[in-house]
Amino acid sequence: MRRPASLRLVATAAALVLAGSLAACSSDGGSGADGAAVGPVTDGKLTVATGEPAYSPWVEDDDPSSGKGYEAAVAYAVAEKLGYDDSDVVWVRTTFDEAIAPGPKTFDLNLQQFSITDQRKKAVDFSPAYYETRQAVVTLPGTAAADATSIADLTGLAIGAQSGTTSFTAAETAIDPDGGVQAYNSNDDAKAALEAGQVDAIVLDVPTATYFVEGGVVLGQLPATDGASDQLGIVLPLGSSLTADVTTAVDDLTTDGTLAELQKQWLADYDVKELS
Repeated sequence: MRRPASLRLVATAAALVLAGSLAACSSDGGSGADGAAVGPVTDGKLTVATGEPAYSPWVEDDDPSSGKGYEAAVAYAVAEKLGYDDSDVVWVRTTFDEAIAPGPKTFDLNLQQFSITDQRKKAVDFSPAYYETRQAVVTLPGTAAADATSIADLTGLAIGAQSGTTSFTAAETAIDPDGGVQAYNSNDDAKAALEAGQVDAIVLDVPTATYFVEGGVVLGQLPATDGASDQLGIVLPLGSSLTADVTTAVDDLTTDGTLAELQKQWLADYDVKELS
């Protein structure tokens, strides 16, 4: 049965109001429909995420709750600045991509060597940088890249890196291999491709490069220009109520020398020559 025009108008108006409300709720995942900041996942707790698995020197023995490894130690140092006891820190795991995708999060903070970019800031909040790293080229003995001593020696070879990362950008811009950079979903996939002989070398951040490939040879780090250097920041949900306090905490840890001490403790052994 066809409804009277007046009823149709009321129904249409109601539908428009509902659609507008739904759009407001799902526009960016960073705040609620009223624009309020996103609060902690659990009251009284600080939920911190890292990768699955998490690797040395960022997290030792894949156990972030131990506080061992640079990013694990930074997380607890930030938590202390925010007024949380170690027992109030709850660890969860996420993939790299889901952590920086738009939408609700299962964490308050996430540390997985996320480089701070304007594009990512559209989907998540960032702390100031807690570390600046360079990118390095890794190969295995016996590959076509094993004897490379310069970037020019790499341009005709098969080079791989994790897609969507500074490593991939650095491989594209600093090396610019003839066949393009082979893209992989994760560093693990890139390493597997290297071990299977599908690529001659892969690009990773310097600390990761020095231990990630068993028996690997670090040929050297890429120049600081050409996108080969990046600042790592803590990821927070877009619009997080903790962003301002985390920003202050990281700034304080930089100023008081805590970050420098933690870098000396966990990252001092990761200095490699520069390729030219």
